[in-house]
Amino acid sequence: MERVPTNVSDEFYIGWEAKAAPGIGKTVRCAVIAVLALALLVPVVLAVSQRMIGVSVFEWGTQKTFSGVLQTQPYPHLLVPRPGVNEKHTLQSVLFSPAMFSTYHLVAPWKFGLNRAAIAPLDGKSVTLKGTLIYRGSQTMIETKPEWIRPNEKTPNSASLPQSVALGKQTLTGEIVDSKCFLGVMNPGQLTPHRACAIRCISGGVPPVLLVRQKDGPAIYLLLVSADGKAVNKQVLDLVAEPVEITGEVERQGELLILRADPVTYRRVK
Repeated sequence: MERVPTNVSDEFYIGWEAKAAPGIGKTVRCAVIAVLALALLVPVVLAVSQRMIGVSVFEWGTQKTFSGVLQTQPYPHLLVPRPGVNEKHTLQSVLFSPAMFSTYHLVAPWKFGLNRAAIAPLDGKSVTLKGTLIYRGSQTMIETKPEWIRPNEKTPNSASLPQSVALGKQTLTGEIVDSKCFLGVMNPGQLTPHRACAIRCISGGVPPVLLVRQKDGPAIYLLLVSADGKAVNKQVLDLVAEPVEITGEVERQGELLILRADPVTYRRVK
């Protein structure tokens, strides 16, 4: 007579039972725990794998007062002496100590750059202004208006202001971004999703910046100007938020890095 196997489990699922058999219950509990753990782990893995958007701040609704020397070229900015700086510094010390001044880019509210014609009479003079701070890392900006900028009694020592230091001809690859959104008004303020907004800001006069991402170091920001130092807002609109390669003369003015190149020589990188 054929022998019937004795290793067949006696447990099986009965839907109307209040409690499942021990073996089945254990299996279901393990499966549920595994699914929950996976549900928690997958979002974490996806978040870690994404490009970090960086920390940027726009102090919306908060106005502060700033004092320094107003510069309108190549784009409006304010030079604020750092603590300990006085008029005894020589031109040579300034050339090799660009950190003597903090540089604040100046822009108007909304998607506009500051009207340079309106502030031209104050170019190179000591001023006091009020505005809203925008910053990302060491890059700073102030949203202000021409009517909020007033001369003060202090007469600047022009010899102590940052002088242009030529850094030579270089070829750089990066992305053209609008400085206002990227520094803090919007985050991430870069790449294709931000392209339409960046075009509107740059066309409105916000300074265009070449964002160069380094593999083993912090990002580098270079203000884009023409070969003769003029604004290039209108000429770069077709290349915003795309990988580009630019060859031109790089110079430093205090904290500012400036890239001089004719926009027609900019090259898309595929």
